[in-house]
Amino acid sequence: MEEEGSISRALMDGEETEQIASSDFFTRFCIESKSLWKIAGAGICSRLATLGFPVITQAFVGHIGDFELAAFSIVITVVVGFTSGLLIGMGIALGTLCGQAYGAHREHMLGIYMQCSWIVLIGFAVTILPIYVFTTPLLKLLGQPDDIADLSAKVSLWCIPMHFSFVFYYTLNRFLQSQSKNFIAAWSSTLGAFFNIILCWLLISKWSMGLYGALISLNIAWWTTMIIQYVYVTCGWCPDTWKGYSKEAFVDIWPFLKLSTASGVMLCLEIWYYRVLVLMTGNLKDVEVVVDSLPICLNIKSWEMAIPLAFLASTSVRVGNELGAGKPKRAKFSVIVSTITSATIGLALLTLILALQSELAKIFTDSVAVQNVVYKLAILLAFTIMLNSIQPVLIGVTVGLERQVIVAYINIVCYYMIGVPFGFLLGNVFHLGVKGIWLGMICGTGVQTFALMFIVWRTDWHMKAKTIASNVDRWSSTKVSEGNEEP
Repeated sequence: MEEEGSISRALMDGEETEQIASSDFFTRFCIESKSLWKIAGAGICSRLATLGFPVITQAFVGHIGDFELAAFSIVITVVVGFTSGLLIGMGIALGTLCGQAYGAHREHMLGIYMQCSWIVLIGFAVTILPIYVFTTPLLKLLGQPDDIADLSAKVSLWCIPMHFSFVFYYTLNRFLQSQSKNFIAAWSSTLGAFFNIILCWLLISKWSMGLYGALISLNIAWWTTMIIQYVYVTCGWCPDTWKGYSKEAFVDIWPFLKLSTASGVMLCLEIWYYRVLVLMTGNLKDVEVVVDSLPICLNIKSWEMAIPLAFLASTSVRVGNELGAGKPKRAKFSVIVSTITSATIGLALLTLILALQSELAKIFTDSVAVQNVVYKLAILLAFTIMLNSIQPVLIGVTVGLERQVIVAYINIVCYYMIGVPFGFLLGNVFHLGVKGIWLGMICGTGVQTFALMFIVWRTDWHMKAKTIASNVDRWSSTKVSEGNEEP
């Protein structure tokens, strides 16, 4: 069997070389671009819709009162933002393994991988539950006023159901993405956003349920989105990849846990990097104007990040699919296509922001002082977006190569040992203010991008394809042998 596998892989490599040589670059680019957009397009729609969940709810909460808005915003930004970031990152590990197994035509393994991921993420979700329970002392420790911290604790407890919905939503999302079936994620997220608007209007505006009505609406939106995907997967629409619940999911939990933890840390270091920018502005002059202007820029960046993050996921899936199928040259070509496409979009957005530089803040505020600060920061925002159009794609490549641990270390060094200290130096010592802080952090992102480019450049794609094929065969043979054991 092993000899037959080697022969088939050799034949695949030969067939791959022949096909690549016989087709021109433009044709191959269009074919690969179609495969990428099939995943990324639905991913962008899904991310924009789910980003809209808290934004829609926050808009209704803003009409309840400033005190309630402050508590809601702090919980969603700090508590939910931190915990969901960990769970999203841990879900990336599932996407890596599912993509490889699907490319290797081990479709039955996807359902087992997902169940294994559920076990790991449920355990982790329970472990970090104290963050929701002890929100008040945590926020007071961070310097929040007592009254806001007390109300935030009540809001946080109402977010616990939503917290557990993330476990299933993000894993189901990765499971479907690896099969290029994430159109259901886009459809369910859009439906969830629609329900959120209707429920917010009913519970807050019509039935006067206040802040708790908003939280009920937000929980229902997330659970509705998740349940639609769960029904799609388990009720017959994924017959090749979902074979029902299996005790085999409990095998090899430890390797899965290590990969999931590395992915979670990797993404959290990424998500929290630019949030440090807000914390570092506390000692600057005109801090109120700066704090009002920064969220405008960061909100624009967050919405724009739906595009490169979708390419991160699609690149990870495509690289995993092709390496799992024993086609390293196609995996490399997928990286090229994804990088060119995402960079082109980033360049277009850079041009758009520079063209609208004087108009950006007017959408969000009437304050002339805030508008002037946003005008000055728009150039840094534009170049950050351009840089972030390339960097997530490279992260997607490393995820497809199962190198989350290396990326986590790179993030620690480039972000928190280069970017943050350099930003503090420029902003506070050289008195460049918020522009200096942001410029320093851009330098950290730049160093990280070059480090990732070096890793991708130095990758032995043929050797990696063999390693992944061996790992997939090992997992599959383990499950098959256990399934054939006599009771």
